[in-house]
Amino acid sequence: MRHKDIFDTQRRNLLRLGVCGSVYGLLAPFMGGFAYARETQAAKRTLVVLELSGGNDGLNTVVPFRNDDYYRLRPTIGIKESKLRKIDGDYGLNSQMAGMEKLFKDGRMAVIHGVGYPQPSFSHFNSMAYWHTAAPNSGASHGWVGRLADVLLQENAPYPIVNIDATQSLAVRSRNHVPVVFDDPDGFVPKGVPFHVDEDAKRVTENSSQAFLRDVARSAREASVKVRDAWENYKSPVDYGLVSLDLPKIASLIEARMPTRLYYTSFRNNIFDTHVQQPNQHARLLTYFSDAVHAFMQDLDRIGRADDVMVLVFSEFGRRAAENTNRGTDHGTANVMFAFGNGVKGGHYGTPPSLSALDDTENLVYTTDFRQVLASVIEDWLQYPDAGNVLNKKFDKIGMFA
Repeated sequence: MRHKDIFDTQRRNLLRLGVCGSVYGLLAPFMGGFAYARETQAAKRTLVVLELSGGNDGLNTVVPFRNDDYYRLRPTIGIKESKLRKIDGDYGLNSQMAGMEKLFKDGRMAVIHGVGYPQPSFSHFNSMAYWHTAAPNSGASHGWVGRLADVLLQENAPYPIVNIDATQSLAVRSRNHVPVVFDDPDGFVPKGVPFHVDEDAKRVTENSSQAFLRDVARSAREASVKVRDAWENYKSPVDYGLVSLDLPKIASLIEARMPTRLYYTSFRNNIFDTHVQQPNQHARLLTYFSDAVHAFMQDLDRIGRADDVMVLVFSEFGRRAAENTNRGTDHGTANVMFAFGNGVKGGHYGTPPSLSALDDTENLVYTTDFRQVLASVIEDWLQYPDAGNVLNKKFDKIGMFA
């Protein structure tokens, strides 16, 4: 059955009503892109970034069960080999990650080990800002996703970034583009719109700043309509589990052919900050995470977009190698990242950090700069030729794409 293309329907309705003169011309920078995007969307690769806020414990997510140092450092919270979902002879996933076990064994999941950055911060706020900007210890004001949009997309690209959250993430802050930011698609109404767009009633000559604000206001209103319509028309049989991580909202926009290439969402509220009684809480969070990502991949299969959408997952830092006295873990350094998609070459990437040669703070020493992963995504997945323009420096890539 052909899926309804609400963008094409609304564009044709405008034309059928004869709105092809002044109003349609004014909407051309935004609406005109829909036809082009509709025709070429299948050839456009899309990135979905999922943030696990709070510092996910990578060692109890992807467990090195052959390593005796792991159990020495974690005598009570270390997960026994018999309780793991083994993905090879050295590693097992947390027992609650059934969906990700399937994705790994299908070759659609990459695990990147030892990910971090120089001079790590143990502050949630600082470390997350470093990840958001891909510029540690710099005070950068634009996010790496926003900078990517600036070089990847034309300035009048319709809805270049969608950020699903209560507030805009620093990661999507752009110099040239205004992200679409919403939480509840049913109630999505743009806030703080500076102008009521009524072309016939406009009685003064605008300066360039006013014109820009008016265009932003118009685009925001259009975006809110598109988001609400996409969500209203989205009917999926796929079960995302108890916590969907906003991934169905993204699936609804992809199914409705929203001309967006960059999506950003998060498992919010520092929920992975597991200082106390970690095992049960962490296992429950990983259940939600694993179920939702696996379901999203199924949904992409259903709507025929699995070949050109990938999901990148990170957390602002890992946890300390050793457990604490409260059966939890404290803020650490190196961690794992994940990449999911039909275009991903499944397997392990990067060098696992040593559990016997810790740094002077008794933390793991990172082996893969997270910007190496971003460079791979930018150049090899999104096919922008020079990731250095986005990351402000050239980084060696990892070969995780087919």
